[in-house]
Amino acid sequence: MDYHSPVLLKETVKGLDIKEDGVYVDVTFGGGGHSREILASLGPNGRLIAFDQDRDALLNIIDDPRFLLINENFRFMQRFLRYHGVKSVDGILADFGVSSHQFDQPERGFSIRFDALLDMRMNQQDVLSAHSLVNSYDEEALRQVFWNYGELRTATVLAKTIVQARELAPIDTTFDLKTILKKHLPHGRENKILAQIYQAIRIEVNQEIEVLKAFLLQTPSLLKTNGRLSIISYHSLEDRLVKRFIRNGLFEGEPEKDIFGNFEVPLKKVGRLIIPTSAEIKSNNRARSAKLRIAQKVN
Repeated sequence: MDYHSPVLLKETVKGLDIKEDGVYVDVTFGGGGHSREILASLGPNGRLIAFDQDRDALLNIIDDPRFLLINENFRFMQRFLRYHGVKSVDGILADFGVSSHQFDQPERGFSIRFDALLDMRMNQQDVLSAHSLVNSYDEEALRQVFWNYGELRTATVLAKTIVQARELAPIDTTFDLKTILKKHLPHGRENKILAQIYQAIRIEVNQEIEVLKAFLLQTPSLLKTNGRLSIISYHSLEDRLVKRFIRNGLFEGEPEKDIFGNFEVPLKKVGRLIIPTSAEIKSNNRARSAKLRIAQKVN
């Protein structure tokens, strides 16, 4: 739990309605909290496959013959499951939050608390980092990042300020960026706006929205009939996509209806939206924006 304190641990795993001999996937292994909870519910013939692209997560590997950890991005979930002989599964769990470990390691460059080289890569082998983004994206591309992923009304002025500043010197660290943008941070809301700025950069660096869409599109064909999907999202961009996909199988628009006005979707929601209790938020402040949605494969 020192690496990462799993959010909505019991609720998320309970949502999978685990069968003792089932096959399950945890696509965001991290510190292994959710995976250990799943394994505790599996019998000797059950199986759990986990994914994590962050090499630091390999330090948390679980010594259990029923467990396999794949050091890859979960956008390639179906490909790697088939490579390991898994064509269908009984449940899939995803927790889209950045791990506490990533936030708390200054050199990873995820947090506004530390002065470190701009990085924010979840996969340390990726070419694009926060540093290369901030120092190479043109003004319009930066504006789009801040507008689309940070939902910042000041996206235009933020992008312009960064481009002007880097003409004088490279923007190397998190505090360099904070200093450059300081005049555009409303008094009393500095940290909130900075968090939105960093979130926008992180989402672009890791292609988080594209990865989420690719992942969701794979779930209906992987899940067995009545198989469960248990997903925790943290910001509105993610949650809207998850909610819409569960509701109608699409990210935009509406599904085609038959002549009777009905339409079929691959998943159906199970229960209501689940959020952390005040007690959990008090013990783990990073849980405060978590939203758990559970769905089931229809047929």
